[in-house]
Parts: sequence; C-alpha cells; structure tokens
Amino acid sequence: MKSAIAGLEPGRYRPHRLHDPERRWPQTNCYVDLMIEVMHATGHDPVAALGFTVAQDFEGDQFTFFKFPTADLQLLVGLDIQELAVFDRLETHVLTQIERGRLPLVEVDAFYLPDTKGITYGTGHSKTSIGINALDPANRRMHYFHNDGYFSLEGDDYDGIFGQWSDVPAGGLPLFPYAEFVKFDVTQPARDRAAAALGLLVHHLRRRPKRNPIAAYAAAFERHAEALAHRSPEYFHTYAFNTLRQVGANFELLGTHLNWLDSQRGLFLAEAEAAANTIAEGAKVMQFRLARAMARRRFDGMAEAIAPMAQAWDSLMAMLDERLASASSKAA
Repeated sequence: MKSAIAGLEPGRYRPHRLHDPERRWPQTNCYVDLMIEVMHATGHDPVAALGFTVAQDFEGDQFTFFKFPTADLQLLVGLDIQELAVFDRLETHVLTQIERGRLPLVEVDAFYLPDTKGITYGTGHSKTSIGINALDPANRRMHYFHNDGYFSLEGDDYDGIFGQWSDVPAGGLPLFPYAEFVKFDVTQPARDRAAAALGLLVHHLRRRPKRNPIAAYAAAFERHAEALAHRSPEYFHTYAFNTLRQVGANFELLGTHLNWLDSQRGLFLAEAEAAANTIAEGAKVMQFRLARAMARRRFDGMAEAIAPMAQAWDSLMAMLDERLASASSKAA
C-alpha cells in the first residue's frame, strides 16, 4: 500500500495530547484536528503553531471556523499546503500525490467513514475533511487521518469515497470535491521555534477583532434564540458546533499555547492562560445550558450567561498587550 507518511498503523496510532479525552474540547473542527495529527505524525508539536487562535472573531451567525494559516506552518514546521486541482478521477489524483510523498486533504461525506460510527456512518450525510495517507486501489483499501485519529476503510466505503467521481464527464455532475495536498519539508523550520511562535502570536494579536467577539455574540443571541425556538431539539448540535464549540475549543487551544510559550520564554502568562480557559469553560457550560433550553423552548437568561466570557476576553487581550509589548521591547 502506497503511503505519504511511512510507518503508521491505524490500530496502533496514538493521538496527540491535544486530543486527550480529559480536555474540555478534545475535538475542535475537522481541519484543525486533522492538521494537529499530521504534524504529530511527522514529529512536530502542533502546540507551537496555535498562536493564530488569538484572532478568532464572531461572524454574525457563527464564530470563525479557525484553521492553521499556511504561512505559520511554513515558518514553524516547514509544511506547505496547496490546492489540488481535481479534473480527472479523484482516486488517480490522490494516488499521484501519495506516490510523491504528499498528503492529500479531501472533503468527503462522513457517511462513508467508519470512525464516525454512531454519529453519521451509514446513517447521515455530513461534509468533513480527511487526510488520505495510504491507498491501495486494487484492494479498495485506504488509511486516513480524521478528527483525532488515524483510521482505515475498505470495500463499499472505499467506493463511496471514490466511486461517484470515477466516470464523471467534463462539465458533468456531480461537482468534484475540494481538495488540497500537504508538501513536507518545503522550507527549513525556524531554528528558534519559541521566538518564531512569539512573533506569530504578536502578529495575530495585532489583527484581532476591533470589537469583543464574545460580546458581539451575546448581543446577537436573542435573535439566535428566536430562530432556535422554531427548530427541532436535534438542531442544537449543528448550532452549537458552529458557535459554542468553535469559540470554546479555540480558546482552550490558545490557553495551551500560552502555557507552552510561557514555559519556553518566561513571559508570566499564567493569568492570560487562565482567562483563555475561562472562555473555554464558559462555552462548555453554555452548551449544556443551551441543550436544556432547546428542550424546554425557554432561552431566558442565556445571553447574560455569556457576559463572564466576554469579560474574560477583554482581560485576556489587555494582559497579552502588556506582556507581549514588554517581551517585544526586550527582544528589540
């Protein structure tokens, strides 16, 4: 079986500590979780690359679906991500990249992914991103990264992933999936990883939202609640994923990054880390409350419950402005 990253076995793979089940948010979103494990599998610690999380915004109907910026990955771990043009059989494109030692990232239907058993596997359709590391077309087998692990599929599931793209004429339907590929060791990673990570954190702090995004969410929540009141309780999972899970997971990752950076550079970031974790914990509590509110069709007091998270964001940004300005001046 051809593979991009050698030596991996689905049954023996051990996820990165960022996916420890004891964390508040052991899964974040499919793209970030995927890249965490890709970095882990290639010997890099993804914690160093999490500074971008400081810039998350509220987009009016959702929190930013955050992703690792490619430029950050180039600087810290030497990875480059490029779009994969799919103009022929998807299977052929994927195999071509794997044979060149590159990891294809493909948006697929989770209906065909065995690791989602009990959620969508064989029961529901949902778009998600996977990293295809190994492919055996002759025996219809595939090994892939998804969410917090490394898995395998074969047979009908293989056909489900690739079959619908087998004989699509030019200009015909269905549309080809969006795909990218990861090129490894494209650049030499920064020698001083902590210094590079600090520089990236300062960069992303400067581009953070001008308005407190969590306060903006609180202001919009009444409008959201009116819409939620007319939805089935099952819709809670979709809404919560795109709002509370994204903001909670984002700031838990930021807290972990600040802890690591503090250990590397001695920046006295413990209070800032605690503020980030307050947001992460607040989002978790809010998610439980929202589930109950959806069942009762009563959302009173929910917007007010967001206020401590918004206050923590203000405190976090103020502390980072102070600490990082001091660190930058010393470096200069």
